[in-house]
Parts: sequence; C-alpha cells; structure tokens
Amino acid sequence: MTKTRKILGLIGRAVDYSWSPLIHNTASELLDLPYYYTIFNIADPEMIGDALRGAKALGIAGFNVTIPYKKTVVPFLDELSTEAATIGAVNTIIIRDGKMTGHNTDIEGFATPLKPYASLIEGKPVSVFGCGGAALAAIEAFRLFFSPRKIMVYARDPEKATAMLDGYEYKELVTICHQRLVEEQLRSCAVMVNATPIGTKGGNNDQTESIVPLDRELIHKGQIVYDMVYNPLDTPLLLEAKRKGATTISGIEMLIGQAALSFALWTGKAMPVEAVKKVIMQEIKQKEND
Repeated sequence: MTKTRKILGLIGRAVDYSWSPLIHNTASELLDLPYYYTIFNIADPEMIGDALRGAKALGIAGFNVTIPYKKTVVPFLDELSTEAATIGAVNTIIIRDGKMTGHNTDIEGFATPLKPYASLIEGKPVSVFGCGGAALAAIEAFRLFFSPRKIMVYARDPEKATAMLDGYEYKELVTICHQRLVEEQLRSCAVMVNATPIGTKGGNNDQTESIVPLDRELIHKGQIVYDMVYNPLDTPLLLEAKRKGATTISGIEMLIGQAALSFALWTGKAMPVEAVKKVIMQEIKQKEND
C-alpha cells in the first residue's frame, strides 16, 4: 500500500513556472517525509475564500501564497503571526486542527542574502519597485534588519502603493514615487529591489523587460541590485547590474530562504538547504540549456 501523503501547495495566478514544487518535494524526499507539494492556480480573487474553505475541508496541510493574493487571503484566515499582522500580507498558511494560520516568511527570506551587506546599507537610502505583498515584505525587512535612512517605493500607480501601506505602522519610513521619476534619487540608493514580476520567464510579462530603465545609467558599482524574480536566474536587470559592476542578488536566494522557513513551519523539520539548492540549480541550468 502507498503511504498517505499530506498535501501542500502554492496559491497564485498563472504560476506554473514556479520552482516551489521542486524545492519542497525534493526536501520531503531527502528527509523521507509524507508531503507532496503542487500548484493551485486561482484565476479570480473572488474564488480565494471558497478555495481556502475547501482546503480546510479536504485536509490540505498548508499553502504558500504568491502574486497576486498575499493580501487577499488575510480576511479568510483564523490567526496571523506577528510578522504577517505587521504588514497585512501572508505567504505561508498552516492548516491544523481546523484552524488556518497565516505567516510571512518573505521578510526573513528576503533579508538573509542581504545581511552580509548590512553595514553598507545602514543610514543610506534604498529603493523598492512594486506595490504588493512582496514589496511590503522588503520594506519591513529593511526596517527590521538594516536601518536605511529612507525607503523609496516606485510604482506605476502611486495610489495603489499608498493603499499597500494602509495599516502599516511604520509608513513614515516610506516615500512613494511615480515610476516615471526614476532619476538622480535612484542613483544614490544603496540597494535597488525589483518586487514586481517584470522579467519573469513563463509568466504574463515580457522576460526581456527590466523594471529599472537600462538606458539611463542609473546603476553603478557600489550598489546592490536585488531582483525577486527567480526564473530566469539572470534577468535583464541583473545582467545590466553585473555589467555595471554592481553586486547582484537573484530571486532564487529569497525563494529558497523563505521556502526553508515555510517548510519548517509545516513539517517541524529543517530543510536540507544546500542539498535542495544543488538540485534546483542543476534543474535551472538544464532548463536554460534546453
């Protein structure tokens, strides 16, 4: 007889490109744990409530949550962890004993690869492109771990960026800028972060695009350019940053970092990060060569 497995999954929209199933299923296999992780594409935000109620009825063990539902799921949960409540966004849901609890592992997952550069960030301006749950996680990570002088948020729709900060206790740290105005201020930033899907391979976006205009000489040596997009590993933004001599951080670092924290919450076990990362990198390189 086959062993009964507990189901985990990713809630998002058009996210078949995600590496999360490979990450979590590899970890479960390495540790011989009875979990199976899959993708749940939900086309309409109005279906989120039904999806979560159904998951509870079916005994699903938990979810990750990604674009565009990190804030959408919040009203349907029974409890929020402290970090999730602080920013009003959830990327990890645990379903246990009939109760759904929301966590946010994006905050620490985002911060982990940046921590070696903390002394270069303290007291300096940083910038975040985006106005969703991922952007808010980056903002909170900067506040908690890096103490920048200010956080500039660039958005195509400043009103949406303002709405993102509703209920956020530390909104005075944030300056919202229209994305058209990426000029001298951006050049002074210690860190640039892409918290949008722009540049994703296999998503609904043009993977040849960059959220930062590449024809304005805005990126230079001494900066850190952090792209949350993880597929492909080298986005147009990161390739340009490397050409300019900037330090680059790929979204795969954040993806694995937050995944390890989610995995521990669901299973009570530490993810074998290095072994998982080796498998993921091999798979990514093989896909890129196909």
